[in-house]
Amino acid sequence: MNQEKPLAGQTAWVTGSGRGIGRTYAERLLKLGAWVAIHDINEEAPSQFKEAKSLSEVAKELSNLGDVVTVSGDLTDESQVRKMASEIKKQAGPVDILVNNAGGDIGADGNKAEPNDCVFISELDTTAILDRNLKSTILCCQAVSPDMMARGHGHIVNIASNAAFHGCAGGSMYAVAKAAINHFTRCLAAQVRPSGITVNCIAPGNTPTARFVATRKVDEGWLKSEHPLERPCQPNDLANVIEFFVTDLGAFVSGQVISVDGGSRLVPG
Repeated sequence: MNQEKPLAGQTAWVTGSGRGIGRTYAERLLKLGAWVAIHDINEEAPSQFKEAKSLSEVAKELSNLGDVVTVSGDLTDESQVRKMASEIKKQAGPVDILVNNAGGDIGADGNKAEPNDCVFISELDTTAILDRNLKSTILCCQAVSPDMMARGHGHIVNIASNAAFHGCAGGSMYAVAKAAINHFTRCLAAQVRPSGITVNCIAPGNTPTARFVATRKVDEGWLKSEHPLERPCQPNDLANVIEFFVTDLGAFVSGQVISVDGGSRLVPG
């Protein structure tokens, strides 16, 4: 194995990688030698919070690090998911590494639901949030797992949230979806274990991406904190765990959910 490029010869698909944390995941996998499929829901999506002009521009920038392909489509639509998986296989080979990054606390109109609780949230917003997070994760796993099982190799990393571990009066359906992803991870890991495939999950703490900052009231003091454990989570903190899960470092780890939050969920309030 190439020590500098341990993922050489492998193909990775990172959903929602046209911007935010997903782009950082893609960058890390490219640096590790993987051929990476960059994805967003459409060509213009990376421009929503002014992170890039287009998905094509992101791919061009990332191509300086290695081989990339782009796919776009709605991850809540099974036919589109399978078409994207097929396109990736045709251009770069079957997916060896899947990172289910796409999701978010996003309602039916593309913004945060209002109200955004358990009792008064609309049915449309409930469906949209569950689909964007849980359904998309399930569909992507179903699209690539059979090939992985046939080859006896593969790594899947799902992305949950620390919101999954405690009761949330607001953002409730997002928390419910992420809690379900945690357990889906365990169930899928149990099923594909005989085939030598690992399935794990990351639960990020609050990470101030462009979308996070644009859609929330953010404490400036927190943003600027340099405390080793009370600072904001950074995308590279999460990419470090991705690297662990998909390389030989984590080859004997499966069915696990790791919080990347400096231990913040251990502290009440």
